[in-house]
Amino acid sequence: MTNAFDELKWRGLVYDHTEAVPDVLIKEKITVYNGFDPTADSLHIGHLVPMMALARLQRLGHTPIALAGGGTAMVGDPSGKSQERNLLSREQIEANLVGVKSQLASVLDFKVKSNPALLLNNAAWLNKLQLMDFLRDTGKYFTVNYMLAKDSVKSRLDREDGISFTEFSYMLLQAYDFLYLYEHYNCIMQTGGSDQWGNITAGVELIRKAKGRRALAMVYPLITKADGSKFGKTAVGDTIWLSPARTSPYRFYQFWLNTDDADVINYLKYFTWLDQVEIKDLEQALFERPEQREAQRCLAQEMTRMIHGQTAVTKAEQAARVLFGGNLDGLDATDIAEIFTDVPSSQIAKTELEGEGTPVVDLLVSSELASSKGEARRAIKGGGIYLNNQRVTDVMQRVTLAQSIEGQFLVLRKGRKKYHLVQILA
Repeated sequence: MTNAFDELKWRGLVYDHTEAVPDVLIKEKITVYNGFDPTADSLHIGHLVPMMALARLQRLGHTPIALAGGGTAMVGDPSGKSQERNLLSREQIEANLVGVKSQLASVLDFKVKSNPALLLNNAAWLNKLQLMDFLRDTGKYFTVNYMLAKDSVKSRLDREDGISFTEFSYMLLQAYDFLYLYEHYNCIMQTGGSDQWGNITAGVELIRKAKGRRALAMVYPLITKADGSKFGKTAVGDTIWLSPARTSPYRFYQFWLNTDDADVINYLKYFTWLDQVEIKDLEQALFERPEQREAQRCLAQEMTRMIHGQTAVTKAEQAARVLFGGNLDGLDATDIAEIFTDVPSSQIAKTELEGEGTPVVDLLVSSELASSKGEARRAIKGGGIYLNNQRVTDVMQRVTLAQSIEGQFLVLRKGRKKYHLVQILA
């Protein structure tokens, strides 16, 4: 694609926009911003939509501003929320900003000479505002009728808890952000999720009324799965975070690998740098050889590489092979805990593995992989028992601490896929 609007449109990322956006993005090079409130110490994969869109705008010549909401996070955005958010302390917000900033930097280019990305924190100006000045200089441009008509407010009015004045004022603060960036950075367009349309267009209105100038707005669709469930959650409802401390690279990789056939092509468009030809080839492979899951594997590789690096991809792929009998070499106890988190497990005291250790047949019985020692011996003789994915050939074998993974785990397997994780207690 030669221009940003057509690129985003092809990728299915344009949900709505003000009238002049297509023409401006095609003919001009502008500064555009997207806000990210640090309500946690990490962004999650839902944030990748605006992050990648900013990066695409940058690669096609526009200047992106990633605005960390150190100020607005103290108020809380009501958009898409059915009840009041818990207000964060200044200390919590500052701590959260550390992780958020580094994650934004993993996608945007802050060093390119022509149009380097900017990372700003709206606390720099919002925390300095004087209430009376703000009400006179900004509040006067908005009627209560206008604010009540916004979906983020209107949806809360019919609920028992309603909406506090704190969250009601969020719209004005976000509008002020846009005005501030317009005045100080010549930023003429704001982007965000479709649930932000009301807040973003409030900023467009403020610039029009206060400055008599045109500003632009564009919003992206809120991503959902083909079955209607919420994007960014695992089957058990866990959020997929960008921080490896919250979501391990292995689980991150597995989330993308497990993408449904009905979603994977769209996700390749939304989240990766693959071009039309590459995605078309993967779409063809999905149609002809769906059982090989080439598109899903490519998606998992691309996303894990971008957020966690190539080493994480290599390790995640090795971990995935482990479940099919692959080698455990190079995997640490943390990796093992992640890989086998959903398999049956039991515990054994460290003392039982010291010295001569414990008979492997006893472990098989205690783990219920065998109903008796006799059955355990027959399974070993038949070649169907594995310790740490290495076949056990001696029915008299004893298991010692030296065979454990970092003194914490033993992995037992019967047959091809029946695993049992033994945790070693100190």
